[in-house]
Amino acid sequence: MTEHVLELDLDGVTDKAALMDRCARHLELPDWFPRNWDALADSLTGLPDGPESGPVLVVVRNWRQYAKSRPEEWEIAQEVFSSAVDLAPALSVVLALGGSS
Repeated sequence: MTEHVLELDLDGVTDKAALMDRCARHLELPDWFPRNWDALADSLTGLPDGPESGPVLVVVRNWRQYAKSRPEEWEIAQEVFSSAVDLAPALSVVLALGGSS
């Protein structure tokens, strides 16, 4: 199976609402995605179409501005990413270190 790579670009994201909107768009989530932490965690474990579709790599780019402006939210986001990876062995989430301001 081929790895499915999704890029989550957080450039310009400074709050949870913007993060959730970006996740919905970049992670190919359904229109009805309710934009909350629990829904994000559930959605991540099923990317893109479920665990049987093969490995999924989510690359988070330009995350530092969000991490600085909302450190508590960023901590929750990291916990959500980590929990999803623990629940879905075919999922990997990585933070891109270059190019972030």
